[in-house]
Amino acid sequence: MNSFAARDSQTNLLEVTVSELSGSIKRTVETAFDHVRVRGEISGYRGQHSSGHAYFSLKDDRARIDAVIWKGSFPRIKFRPEEGMEVIATGKITTFPGSSKYQIVIETLEPAGAGALMALLEERRRRLAGEGLFDQARKRPLPFMPRVIGVVTSPTGAVIRDILHRITDRFPVHVVVWPVKVQGEGSGEEVAAAIRGFNALSGEGPMARPDLLIVARGGGSLEDLWSFNDEIVVRAAAESAIPLISAVGHETDWTLIDHAADMRAPTPTGAAEMAVPVKADLEAQLASLGARLKGCASRQMEYHRQSVRALVRALPSLDQLLALPRRRFDEAATGLGRGLERTTVVKRRSLEQATAGLRLDLLTNRVAERRRFVGEQVLRQERCLERHMLKEHNRVARAATALSALPARLNGQLQRERQRVSSLMRHADTAVTHAMGRSRAAILAQDRVLQSLSYMNVLKRGYAVVRDADDRPLTRAAGIATAQALSIQFADGRIAAMSGDEPPAAHGSDEPPPRKRAAPKPIPPAAPPKQGSLF
Repeated sequence: MNSFAARDSQTNLLEVTVSELSGSIKRTVETAFDHVRVRGEISGYRGQHSSGHAYFSLKDDRARIDAVIWKGSFPRIKFRPEEGMEVIATGKITTFPGSSKYQIVIETLEPAGAGALMALLEERRRRLAGEGLFDQARKRPLPFMPRVIGVVTSPTGAVIRDILHRITDRFPVHVVVWPVKVQGEGSGEEVAAAIRGFNALSGEGPMARPDLLIVARGGGSLEDLWSFNDEIVVRAAAESAIPLISAVGHETDWTLIDHAADMRAPTPTGAAEMAVPVKADLEAQLASLGARLKGCASRQMEYHRQSVRALVRALPSLDQLLALPRRRFDEAATGLGRGLERTTVVKRRSLEQATAGLRLDLLTNRVAERRRFVGEQVLRQERCLERHMLKEHNRVARAATALSALPARLNGQLQRERQRVSSLMRHADTAVTHAMGRSRAAILAQDRVLQSLSYMNVLKRGYAVVRDADDRPLTRAAGIATAQALSIQFADGRIAAMSGDEPPAAHGSDEPPPRKRAAPKPIPPAAPPKQGSLF
């Protein structure tokens, strides 16, 4: 009876589908938890999805809840969520029927107290400082007078107007503004992209490359200035090749970009004052320096003018200055003739000494040496040629022996090789003949030089050589004694003579008749060495 009642009670339950049950749970949860504030630590945050939404989790030491921020809610969030940050999320709880999970849809997000942001900021500052991004050695000096200034800020705020107004009052220069968001989601990426964009300019296009950058924003809370604490902004400022001034917030506001910049300004107006000097002060200083320079130049000119006048009074007259040079000139003109005569005598002596060294025997010895050298070279070439021919003959004989053992099909190739060797032998004979001819021509040329320098050619022109009894030539009449036996050589022979009034001895005296100088025998042409056939 009891079991029947139990079965009957079960059949009275209302049957629902899974979708209906999930929807009922979803409505119940959303009704009960339509507005909640949850404190927890962000976990699994990877930034916005391609759809613009962000999915992550909130956790504490004992539980975890999935969280989502829809794309339309990001503009209301004043700072960028980061992994490990403790936050307070406001939103509603909902379920996802497709996987039977629940999650919180976050509408607003704020850090869990200023202390948490300050701790995160301090930890990030220590980490970036450890990488050397804040070192003073990396900071560059600002240009004294930049021609172009690049400003990274919002184009609609009062900051850009204050900067432009201050620059125009002090020293008008060309200002290029890169408009960016200075607060909210994506502002850090825009500021970093603007800094890198200015550095990427080459200066050759329509936009000039700035000589100085100013990153500026007005004052605000820590959350409002949080974009300038982003790591991407700090790294872009540290990597900038253009000197950069940070002018974020008021004098009491400090962000991480202030540490990475080359110079920090307390306000945007102060950044403009740092960027350019006061033109009026420069003009006044330039005018003062010009006046001082003009006065100094006038005093120097007057001083030098007085010095020149004093020197003019101390200078001697023109006649006194030219008296000594005139006397030296007269003495030089007087000694010029004597010096020319002495120089002529010295040059004549030098010429006679040089002529004395040009003797016939020296030239004869030199020609004989050249003949011996040429003969030795010819003999050496002949021996080398004989050895080479013997070597080639042996090589060809060995080749012929080796080729004789080859089959009959190689007879044609052997015949071609024999013809090539015969051609080489003919070329060698021709080369040796030409070499012998060149050597013979060189010897004949040397012999012609010897004949042209011989005194016999002078005798043929009608001159004669007078010799003493020792057959030595006489060049002075003063050196001949009276009744001294002499011999006079003409081109066709010699005759005996006697100095003084006595008649010369007859040709049939005891003096032997002069002997004619035998003409040099021509060198017969060398016969070409006989070449035997290599076969």
